[in-house]
Amino acid sequence: MIILGGSSRQSLALLRVDLDEKLKNLTSADCATLSNELFHIWSSLDSSIGLRRALTDPARDATSKSELIANLFGKVLSAKALEIFSKAVSLRWSNPAQLADAIEQIAVEAEAAVANVDDKLDLVLSEIFNFSKIILENPELRLALINRADSVERKQELLKSIFGQKFTSSSQRLLSKSVEGRGNRGIEKSISAYSNALTARRNRVNAHIKSSIALSDGQAKKLADSLTMKIGQPVHLNIEIDPSVLGGISIRFGDEVIDGTISNRLAEASRALVS
Repeated sequence: MIILGGSSRQSLALLRVDLDEKLKNLTSADCATLSNELFHIWSSLDSSIGLRRALTDPARDATSKSELIANLFGKVLSAKALEIFSKAVSLRWSNPAQLADAIEQIAVEAEAAVANVDDKLDLVLSEIFNFSKIILENPELRLALINRADSVERKQELLKSIFGQKFTSSSQRLLSKSVEGRGNRGIEKSISAYSNALTARRNRVNAHIKSSIALSDGQAKKLADSLTMKIGQPVHLNIEIDPSVLGGISIRFGDEVIDGTISNRLAEASRALVS
């Protein structure tokens, strides 16, 4: 799992909000393109200490960093990817390497958005988890994937030959990226980091609903459609029947809580009386 320090954690949260905006109403193919571009940025950062340092240098202002990005990447990246990159370098990072870590994480999350639009996000999570088990149970495969004498291309071909007909396109692309770069980070840590990033994205497109009574299919669809329109990505409902809820429904969605229950309004009234 990628562990980010205090300032980096806050910056990643802001960067994820920016990614949400960029992903709104994109098609599956457009999400895949954005993910690929973000991985391209990550690869460039991962392979260049000098670039990481230049883009996280506190003595350098955000404008000059954006100009450097435009000069180096302006001809190969879309406007959306450049805007995300510029946002990233305007934020504070605990150390230069964590800028690359954060870009890698949102690249995986953009690929998760591909799977979500295709209604395959849970399947991709399952496939990545299964791959992690396969690695543990097959030491020869693990050794082949971490062998520094073999090229990245050969490792990617090996993965394709084994999983190309078994896994979704999103999972295949993530496995392909997992054997690129990262210095001494093993394949297990890469896959663990990717699994966590996929889960983080799923948590942003899953809404937890509490209601005292079951919702009809029509009501559930109307609610899901409303939330989908709100964020511009398909939203999935987890509905919990809770008898303690007195009328209305409570919605926990990403970082938001919308509580329209009578019990909540009574609690608010009670707090107001004693304040």
